[in-house]
Amino acid sequence: MVKMTFSLSPETVCLLNDAAQRLSKPKSQVVREAIHNFHAQVDRLSEAERIRMLAALDRLVATPPTRSAREVDSELEEIRASRRSGGRRSGAE
Repeated sequence: MVKMTFSLSPETVCLLNDAAQRLSKPKSQVVREAIHNFHAQVDRLSEAERIRMLAALDRLVATPPTRSAREVDSELEEIRASRRSGGRRSGAE
């Protein structure tokens, strides 16, 4: 184990003491477990971020398309054909 020194607010110390007492665990173990739990959630979206992104998706889905499906399919086919033939650079080399 590595010993470290941290500064905690009095409120945080009270919460740590309470958690350690309720769980019948040493404070250092409560801190270790709290850090592991926090780290597991670091890459997850917060509830506010999730709601914001869902709202953006709802706005996007509600926006009427600017082109017909036929136009989109035609453009995709042109792109695929271009990629199969080597793209833009194939004739310039």
